[in-house]
Amino acid sequence: MNDADRSDERLGVAVIGAGYWGPNLVRNFQACDRFRLRWLCDLDAGRARQVLGDYSTVRATDDYAAVLADPEVHAVAVATPAGTHVDVALAALRAGKHVLVEKPLATTYADGLRLVTEAEERGLTLMCDHTYCYTPAVTKIRELVHEGALGDVHYVDSVRINLGLVQRDIDVLWDLAPHDLSILDFILPEHVQPVAVAAHGADPIGAGRDCITYLTLQLSTGAIAHVHVNWLSPTKVRTTMVGGAKRTLIWDDLNPAQRIAVFDRGVDLATPRDLGADERRQALISYRSGDMVAPALGEREALGAMVGEFAAAITGRRAPLTDGRAGLRVLDILEAASRSLSFRGAVVGLRTGPERPERNVNTTAGAGR
Repeated sequence: MNDADRSDERLGVAVIGAGYWGPNLVRNFQACDRFRLRWLCDLDAGRARQVLGDYSTVRATDDYAAVLADPEVHAVAVATPAGTHVDVALAALRAGKHVLVEKPLATTYADGLRLVTEAEERGLTLMCDHTYCYTPAVTKIRELVHEGALGDVHYVDSVRINLGLVQRDIDVLWDLAPHDLSILDFILPEHVQPVAVAAHGADPIGAGRDCITYLTLQLSTGAIAHVHVNWLSPTKVRTTMVGGAKRTLIWDDLNPAQRIAVFDRGVDLATPRDLGADERRQALISYRSGDMVAPALGEREALGAMVGEFAAAITGRRAPLTDGRAGLRVLDILEAASRSLSFRGAVVGLRTGPERPERNVNTTAGAGR
């Protein structure tokens, strides 16, 4: 019996990793009526038992092979350190399980491509936990951009800065930028793609890795996207601006009263065909100053929405909104930006040709449990 025939039944799922993110996945899988959480697996079985509590019927273990051998486990959620993602996820895919992977998909593009290829060849769902994409704010931004409410996208500017924890193993680019890059990938229309990136970074405190990075992305339409990530800012800022030909949107994630504001203000350029014969020697710029609208946003937990999308993709045999190829596109930009940093800001092209991932490809046709 296939997924569609058994869509009224709950999918058995196991969470791998009981560290920082694993307990959040445990809570949301338990709250989702589409899943039945069966296992929590961690190298420290005692920690897994502590996360579950004394009265949980979910099994705790340190034996990953036992989890994969359970025929009642249809899906696996990987919340282990990034360096282990490829081995843990590959084992699950080869055992015939659908897989959800915490960001980043892998630590290299090559490893990410291995996961995507394995999932596609086996007809299994591979999804990236790009949680921000499932917030009401980002969902609304995607809707407005895709329906053309902003007009053609001219620029995107994103700032993610705070006095943050300087990581020991990665720089600020790999720590913070995956959030902004996954959001950018999520909200852009299908015909607008990043084609090249230039990055500049600095380590003013001598941490041994960049603590401040600026990324500039060239988009296929001639538009531009900019990302600023910083561990050293005394204030926390989480803003994204999307400038379009018709309207400009500003998202302030730290302003719960007005997370999104859409401004009907901008610059209009009159083309020669719109002008009289005496004016055609020059194009005229006019400034538009209209209303500001703050769209109403529904309240929901992003991680819960992400878990629901995982279930819907499995049972509907379709690619999830943040599928493996979305994760692969983010890795492509991160690797190119790292190369740009090593070459002092040189422009580095992104992958093109047959290997270039396309958006919204249904990679799960024929997927079964």
